[in-house]
Amino acid sequence: MKLYNTLSKKKEEFVPIEEGKVRMYVCGPTVYNDIHIGNARPMIVFDIVRRYLEYKGYEVNYVSNFTDVDDKIIKKANEEGVSCTEISERYIASVKEDMKALNIKTATTHPKATEEIEGMVELIQTLMDKGYAYEKNGTVYFRTRKFESYGKLSKRNLDDLEAGARIAVNEEKEDPMDFVLWKPKKEGEPAWPSPWSEGRPGWHIECSVMSKKYLGDQIDIHAGGEDLVFPHHENEIAQSEAANGKEFSKYWLHNAFLNVDNKKMSKSEGNFFTVKEIEEKYSLEVLRFFMLSVHYRNPINFSRELVESAKTSLERIKTAVFNLKHLIEAAEDKLVSEEESAVLAEFEELRNKYVAAMDDDFNTADAISVIFEMVKLANTKITSVNGKSVIQKIIDEITRLCDILGIVTEQEEQLLDDEIENLIKERQEARKNKDFKRADEVRDLLTQKGIILEDTREGVRWKRA
Repeated sequence: MKLYNTLSKKKEEFVPIEEGKVRMYVCGPTVYNDIHIGNARPMIVFDIVRRYLEYKGYEVNYVSNFTDVDDKIIKKANEEGVSCTEISERYIASVKEDMKALNIKTATTHPKATEEIEGMVELIQTLMDKGYAYEKNGTVYFRTRKFESYGKLSKRNLDDLEAGARIAVNEEKEDPMDFVLWKPKKEGEPAWPSPWSEGRPGWHIECSVMSKKYLGDQIDIHAGGEDLVFPHHENEIAQSEAANGKEFSKYWLHNAFLNVDNKKMSKSEGNFFTVKEIEEKYSLEVLRFFMLSVHYRNPINFSRELVESAKTSLERIKTAVFNLKHLIEAAEDKLVSEEESAVLAEFEELRNKYVAAMDDDFNTADAISVIFEMVKLANTKITSVNGKSVIQKIIDEITRLCDILGIVTEQEEQLLDDEIENLIKERQEARKNKDFKRADEVRDLLTQKGIILEDTREGVRWKRA
């Protein structure tokens, strides 16, 4: 199995530090708002990396953090007149809802930055003791130039970076490229005690600390979006390797950006979508399937047409599995014929082709193409005259390979017309009784089931999406 390592800029054979086990850290979201579809891409991508490693027999210790102290969280809390904890807990719950709907497996550990402050203070003190950090008026900085291999991940040169740096008035740093490890409290901010000042940690230090605590000094895989390569991951390497005296992570994986209608996603462009906004129009399993249609290191373009295409493609897989399950009900128990053995051999060849695609840096686009080859083979070669054991093997094969990608092959149960009418009546009754919460719940249920409601002068009309 080969992984593209951002550190070496090439594909490398995957050899974990400890045989049979993988220690993997993925940078999680800063929880100050609902996550957007760009945030969802690394969550989906590295969930699949984890699932495939488990399929290959590895025991995966998967850690993904929540950054629950940050300038944006503080700003939102002050605007609403509530605590930072209230903001962060609200959006951690929101992220978990979205992750569940996207069929993302829960991490082995989901640490929060605010619960790891003590470890951050200890690591900063270690860096100071080793001469890699210094304090000025309550702020602690990392001496970037003292870490000689700084820039090895991003391939950036410190002198070039310094040439483009802007030095603020009254800057206290010894060098403009030094970065903050700890900063003193400002008005309206949460703070924790430290030997240098009452304050809070810089952003970069938290991942070094949480990775060390839950995975050890050295890990196999560190992953995240490509926007994190510099400075976040570069600074993590400097902190961790300076403190621990060991290579931090063997492999660095980064997913490319997501664009919307061929433009960078931004609120100013009006093309910014949260996961919850997409869920109003599509099942999130469609969003997940769409994200897998392009290799994770390639940019992906989000558009209504492409998502509709993903929806249709996903339905083809579900329909094929549904038809196979229907066939097995009428099938008989009998010995496998020579012709059936040949078909099963074709499926085995396709499974090997799927594994080869995933072994080549988790090529989900090619893996999905193999699943469609299986679907085509099942549709053309399998009928009710085939034996139960053969049909079951094919169902199991397609389902197993879909599961690695987090694709659920079960079709959602379709609502019958009379069930829809009864729900519409319940919604009308709820509105009449001013129970708008229940009315909205019923409408959402119908939307999720692909039923579109239209309020007209003649009453409520409905149609299937």
